[in-house]
Amino acid sequence: MAEPRPLFDLDPVLPRAELGARFARDGRVQVVDLLTAESAESLHDVLDRQTDWGIGWQAGRQTPGGLRGAQLRAMTPAARGALSQQAAAAAGAGDFAFVYGRYPIVDAYLQGWDPGHPLDLVLEYINAEPMLELVRQVTGDGSLIKADAQATLFAPGHFLTTHDDSVDAEGRRIAYVLNMSRDWRPDWGGYLLFYDENDDILAGVRPRFNTLNLFRVPMRHNVSYVPPFAPVGRYAITGWFRDR
Repeated sequence: MAEPRPLFDLDPVLPRAELGARFARDGRVQVVDLLTAESAESLHDVLDRQTDWGIGWQAGRQTPGGLRGAQLRAMTPAARGALSQQAAAAAGAGDFAFVYGRYPIVDAYLQGWDPGHPLDLVLEYINAEPMLELVRQVTGDGSLIKADAQATLFAPGHFLTTHDDSVDAEGRRIAYVLNMSRDWRPDWGGYLLFYDENDDILAGVRPRFNTLNLFRVPMRHNVSYVPPFAPVGRYAITGWFRDR
């Protein structure tokens, strides 16, 4: 019987010094080919075939909402559409808003939704010393002690408006987005965009397969709207590395 593929083995030859120099200069960096090829394939398979996607949304000042996959499937199409419409209306009014597919890995892990699910293991790997030490080395931030995680799926009609991730009480130091979508095209949206104080785009990064984006908190950014004609969704693992 074939051995199972590794789930989260880091590439052993990442150019850590070069990545650190870029981060020191810009406050953000892309780590291309974070995982070994076998691990990247395994993680993509988990997101594509083994994750029961729910939804997360926020519309302005209202409390963020979330539904598990079974709850989402139990809703009528009209009720599901209303969630997106509320978020879109808030975004159109200039308020913070988002809607996207979501699997809250920390909640699932702590509440025992599916014990032994591969994403439980991913959370453990992200919080293990090899990953923490990599992020400390690249960012130069030795205070990092843990990370949270959620799996996200930006499908057609999904978006995340501009914000800077500041929540002082939560100890967020470094934001991360591990993209796991193949052959993503510019016309499909879903780009991670960074903004200056004049709302001009400083940088935009394509959601490249097996690529980790790291950036300091606070930093103004959004995820651009995925249009209805996008044929696939944008998979990622996202969260923050924290000092407490």
